Amino acid sequence: MKTEEIKQLFSQFEAAVAEIEGIECWSARELQVLLGYSKWENFEKVIQKAKDACKNAGELTENHFPDVRKMVEIGSNTERQIDDIALTRYACYLIAQNGDSRKEAIAFAQNYFAVQTRRAELVEQRLLEYERVKAREKLSQTEKQLSGILYERGVDNQGFALIRSKGDQALFRLNTQMLKKKMGVPENRPIADFLPTISIKAKDLAAEMTGLNVQSKDLKGQNPIENEHIENNKAVRSMLTQRGIVPENLPTAEDVKKYNGN
Repeated sequence: MKTEEIKQLFSQFEAAVAEIEGIECWSARELQVLLGYSKWENFEKVIQKAKDACKNAGELTENHFPDVRKMVEIGSNTERQIDDIALTRYACYLIAQNGDSRKEAIAFAQNYFAVQTRRAELVEQRLLEYERVKAREKLSQTEKQLSGILYERGVDNQGFALIRSKGDQALFRLNTQMLKKKMGVPENRPIADFLPTISIKAKDLAAEMTGLNVQSKDLKGQNPIENEHIENNKAVRSMLTQRGIVPENLPTAEDVKKYNGN
């Protein structure tokens, strides 16, 4: 396929995209023409194969192939409604994969939608990574604030480290060394840098609860504050496990410093 043909097809596919409720979609009727199918009946067969592939992949077909109605001109300034299908990028990708690859437009579409679908996946992944980085930064801020509150109530840095460790043990049912070994965390690194987002937020919630209750209950000294933090972590663990989430069994995440530039 020549460069000019590729550029032309690219422009045509980009021009055909529309937005429905914030989601990029292509009209099946327009895609039929772009992919070189002269008869709707023949193109419908390809769409059905794509729907089957979508279903087999565990996706809901109605999310990617919703039926719509479209107005078309039939001459003399008159219009009539015809059946159409709004196709997501993923739906278009599956259609291209099930089309006649001998057609140049199909071969182009297979690559075009594969790249675009992968790009969307990468964007989604980056957003998830960003959320985890923000959660980790929030936990650091919460623990810093909590350390300041406890310092005013007779708990030094060593005492705070012990309280935090006891809290982790209550949340994960494993001591720091055992948890690091289970997760494959380097000895000199904080566990939180390798936790999934939900576990980071669980630690943050327990620490927030401790900070609030230490002040509202006017707790002072190592033992009362340690017990408070343990109970708060137990409460958070109970909430998670009741929903089928066992913190220590969640998979280890990538080192958070890989994403925050440190």
